[in-house]
Amino acid sequence: MAGKTAIVIGATGLVGGHCLSLLLASPTYDRVIAVTRRPLKMRHEKLQVMEVPFDQLGEELVDVKADHAFCCLGTTIRKAGTKAEFHKVDYGYAFEFAHRMQANGTSHFLLVSALGANPGSPIFYNRVKGMLEMDTRALGFSCLSIFQPSFLVGERAEHRKGEAFGIRLSSIIAPLLRGPLSSTHPVAGADVAAAMVAVAQQPATTGTHLYRYKDIQALLA
Repeated sequence: MAGKTAIVIGATGLVGGHCLSLLLASPTYDRVIAVTRRPLKMRHEKLQVMEVPFDQLGEELVDVKADHAFCCLGTTIRKAGTKAEFHKVDYGYAFEFAHRMQANGTSHFLLVSALGANPGSPIFYNRVKGMLEMDTRALGFSCLSIFQPSFLVGERAEHRKGEAFGIRLSSIIAPLLRGPLSSTHPVAGADVAAAMVAVAQQPATTGTHLYRYKDIQALLA
């Protein structure tokens, strides 16, 4: 598998940052492309940074080819400011990235979604994530890997109000999340990234594959 090219969008985020570091350290990839809206401080001989306006993703990536594409985009309604802005990031930009990479011949697309994603959900966040999953499936990637973590923990570049409380609470309730509740177990962003890179480096498969908490832990083991 050596000599492959990987591309990551969302590399300045919690999962994407870890994903980028792991891809650069992997001998599988000779070239790693990071698509960002702001400068990256990281430097590496294999790294190519594409700093582009996300409203022009399709145009900017028209000639960019990669074997494996990692979509780690994600925000919150609070940070986005409105539901419309949240939809633009978590659905619009993410789907445009998927659509362009499928058109450019990417064989394996890896997507960070969320537990509870459902296009018919009454919860706006879950509905947007579900629509993204549904429409990305319809693109027809040879292999599509969808990761559905519950609460993500880890150090982020930006502070999210209420997250510190959520992390403390998750550490208290985590031992109780067993059986059917195991999928709601908090998971480190670094672990999701490691699972994504591990899946990408497995022998080639086809079809759509879902990964939740237990699956992610099994990949790490």
